[in-house]
Amino acid sequence: MSLISATNLTKVYGSGNTAVTALNKVSLQVNPGEFIAVMGPSGCGKSTLLHLLGGLDRPTNGSVEIEGHNLSGLSDAKLTELRRRKVGFIFQFFNLVPVLNAVENAALPIMLDGVRPAEAKAKAEEWLAQVGLGDRQSHRPDQLSGGQQQRVAIARALAANPALVLADEPTGNLDTCASDEIAALLRQVADEWGRAVVMVTHDPRIAAHADRIIFLKDGAITDETILEPKNGQNAEVLAEKMRVIGD
Repeated sequence: MSLISATNLTKVYGSGNTAVTALNKVSLQVNPGEFIAVMGPSGCGKSTLLHLLGGLDRPTNGSVEIEGHNLSGLSDAKLTELRRRKVGFIFQFFNLVPVLNAVENAALPIMLDGVRPAEAKAKAEEWLAQVGLGDRQSHRPDQLSGGQQQRVAIARALAANPALVLADEPTGNLDTCASDEIAALLRQVADEWGRAVVMVTHDPRIAAHADRIIFLKDGAITDETILEPKNGQNAEVLAEKMRVIGD
């Protein structure tokens, strides 16, 4: 059984002559432990797809199911609860609270969900150690590098033990070295910790870490590629496909 099942997802913004179709009948299945990258030109609907899969927005038509739960049938309160417990989010600009240290940032979402402070702190410390920040737990965001801040964000996303991690351009604000480290860490999230990862990226080199690539253009899926593990030519193949799709 698929972890995520998206069927004929359509999202239209505005109405009448000003209506813009961001997604047009997109269907997608995501399995547990699978790492999927979503690529395509700017404005093709990549972030819109991620927001619909994570329940941050509701589709105009179509449906999303996570572990059999149809998001369209949930109240706002139930949808918020499902997001907190089933979905972890990672963003390009980290979205850390500046006045909180790494442990406090990683623990914050599960504390908001009712986890006792001591238990939340312990889980945050455990995940920070897992992502390589065992010695940076008391540091605030301004005392961490960009790559380290993104690791805090990944620990925060994993603290609630979600089945699904959604990453929107997670390396877009990082240098090449830090980007490679974050891409490898997301690979580990899927392989070792069994989470499904859906990542939006413009970078073929980062997308090459995934199992499968979904290409979007004008709100529709135009191509799908299954990658061969550890194939050094994957990035070149993806770059050429991006060039063709972008034309």
